[in-house]
Amino acid sequence: MSALDWLIVLGLNGAIIAYGLRRARGTSTSGEWFLSSRALPWWAVGLSLFATNMDNSEFVSATGTIASEGLHFLSAHTFGGLIGVTIATFVIVPAIYRAGLYTNSEYLEHRFGPGTRVLGALIQIQYRTSVLGLMIWAVHLTLVGVGGLRPELSWALIVSLVVLSGAYTAVGGLRAVVATDVLQSVLVMAGGLAVCIAVWRTVGGWDAMVAQLESLGTTAEGLAPGLAAADLTHVGAFRGRDGTTSPAVIFVAWILISSGWWTVSHTSTQRMMGARSLWDMKMAGVLGAGVSLVILLFTDMLGLFGRAQFPDFARPDEMYPHLISTYLGIGAKGLVVAGVVSAAVSTFDSMGSSMSAVFTRDIYARFISRDRDDAHYLRVGRMATVAILALGFAYLPLILRAPTMLAAFRSVTSVFVTPLLIVYLVGAVTRTNRRVGMAGLATGGLYGVVGFVDREVIDVSWLPSWLTGQWEAFVWAVAFTAAGCALAALHPRWRRSARVLASGGEAPPHGDAPPTGAGDWLAQSSGELGPIRLHPFRERVPLLASPALYTGVLLAISAWLVFGVFW
Repeated sequence: MSALDWLIVLGLNGAIIAYGLRRARGTSTSGEWFLSSRALPWWAVGLSLFATNMDNSEFVSATGTIASEGLHFLSAHTFGGLIGVTIATFVIVPAIYRAGLYTNSEYLEHRFGPGTRVLGALIQIQYRTSVLGLMIWAVHLTLVGVGGLRPELSWALIVSLVVLSGAYTAVGGLRAVVATDVLQSVLVMAGGLAVCIAVWRTVGGWDAMVAQLESLGTTAEGLAPGLAAADLTHVGAFRGRDGTTSPAVIFVAWILISSGWWTVSHTSTQRMMGARSLWDMKMAGVLGAGVSLVILLFTDMLGLFGRAQFPDFARPDEMYPHLISTYLGIGAKGLVVAGVVSAAVSTFDSMGSSMSAVFTRDIYARFISRDRDDAHYLRVGRMATVAILALGFAYLPLILRAPTMLAAFRSVTSVFVTPLLIVYLVGAVTRTNRRVGMAGLATGGLYGVVGFVDREVIDVSWLPSWLTGQWEAFVWAVAFTAAGCALAALHPRWRRSARVLASGGEAPPHGDAPPTGAGDWLAQSSGELGPIRLHPFRERVPLLASPALYTGVLLAISAWLVFGVFW
């Protein structure tokens, strides 16, 4: 890259980081730090959700995966994202919001007891720090492949980005994170669209790309088994790396993966819970998912265009940096790399803020050190931010072993995240007894660990692929978790104590109430959040301002794209 490109990269991102440091000043209470005192408008939360969702690994991993496996990833970016945001904003997060809680793991204790809370917190930390590893590796590939940096200089720059983003996050909390995310979202959109337009114009458009793929037949290197190059344009053509998985199973797996991001991950739910009303929360989800759908629809096509232009490209995860380096000129290249770096910084700060909140409230203040003052827990949250960001580097060995970055992520997600998603749903929509949560996590998590060991650890699999395969594992995780929940719900003795505090229900009688046992600080900080606002309108929500209306429109568009255009 030229000096001008580097000036653009460092100048734009430096300005955003400086703005974050400035906005971080003045945060003095835990309510401000963890949830921005529930004062965030819908458009800020929505753009923050988009910026967090569109981390740099999304660009790199999507391009590489689609170049070798086809458009099945589109299922996650359309249907999966919309179903996930619907579950989160209309079912699960409102229950947490109304209860006056700070984290989604806190809701697990509210609903199922302290054991479920600590397990949920640990699962979240493992889940999100694994994504940090993906993001770190994606930034490295871009800085080396496009920027031409030596590996050691690239790592030095990445560590600097982690430190700087951690600094304003640690000081300012969610308020500083959302403020920077709004600016970063604009830069991410500009960079992503710039590379899409450049590649599209050079290749000659969609028809020219399809003709190139058809001419390749099955001769291109790196394609998944059983695929011809022309099959890459169809969502339903991919049948797994072994060629035996049903496209329907893959489609369901992507819905579960995306739903897990929107509900299990406090990275997203923290932003929703910081909204100034329930209406703002739902509209923010619609905005975040809708903008993500549009941008990702364009960027998903880069994998197809890349395969058409470079049929023998054997390193899928390096396809996105290669396209930038090949097709963009001076200035535009800097803008795109600036967007990649900005996407990374956005997710660094988001995960640092959300996971430090989970550690501080759900583990440290709840089980390790109770009844300290607000300033103490604020310091702990700030220190935890740096530790959480450092954990991302531990996942690099697993990522380097996998055929693609996304394959590593998929393999880890089914182990605990999908069981936790099912437990959240059971808690929000039923009034079943408190032992159900732990039972579901036990059966679903046990299956997940066995499947992961069989799939990833031992050299020769001893269980059939239909039971532990990477895609099939998501369906079985739901089945085993649901079975555990059902057995606990039907237990004769436990059924008698099923009068619990459920979503929208009444408080249980004395003796069945969820034990807080949480100490004065956790209870007092919940009181700082103020009254719940349903919406900002004087009377009822106008039809044209209805989140349900726009969610339905986006779901219809998703169905048309997946099943009508690309299946």
